[in-house]
Formats: sequence, structure tokens, C-alpha cells
Amino acid sequence: MMIPRWLRRAFDRYGPRRGLQIVEGDSLPARLPRRDLVLAREGDEDWCVGMRCPCGCGQGIELLLVKEAKPRWDLSVDSSERPSLKPSVWLQTGCRSHFWLRRGRVEWCD
Repeated sequence: MMIPRWLRRAFDRYGPRRGLQIVEGDSLPARLPRRDLVLAREGDEDWCVGMRCPCGCGQGIELLLVKEAKPRWDLSVDSSERPSLKPSVWLQTGCRSHFWLRRGRVEWCD
């Protein structure tokens, strides 16, 4: 069953915030959680962060965090452990979603 876009966006805005799970290693698990982000960390080095696309299509998103990678993202976590990503996430294939993740909330770009 497809959930209407307006309902998904309202849930992203007013529903529970996304959290961050940390896994040891340089790659993401095969199955990503429904809402939370997963950070792949090896020792003290962060490699990548992954999540399911918030539009509901189910596509896995992997964003590289290592300094040498292009493109790359910066992950920050506030004192309440809510993740934020910079820059925005813009999928070039599939659903073509474009959004920011700020303080655990998805903010859609129109």
C-alpha cells in the first residue's frame, strides 16, 4: 500500500526523530533499519552512513564520510543524539528524492 506523499511528509515533520546506530567496520549491514541512520565506524574513523530513502520507496542510501571521497557528507550529532547531514541528499536515480536531514528530521526540498 502506497502512503500519500503529504502524509509521509507530515510524519517526517511531526513524528519521532531519526536516531543513529553505530556498527563496527567499514561497510553497512545488508538490511538497514526503517527510520534510523547507520554509521559504519572502524576504530575512530567514520566511513559511511546509510539509511532507507524517506520517501517510502525502500531504496538504500549510502553516503561516504571519508575526507578523500567525492562526493562526501559531514555527519554531526547534537547533545540529544539527533543526527544531521551536510550537504543535502539528492538521489539522481530512482525516486529522485531531495532532502536535508537536520536534528533527526527530514526536511524536503521542493
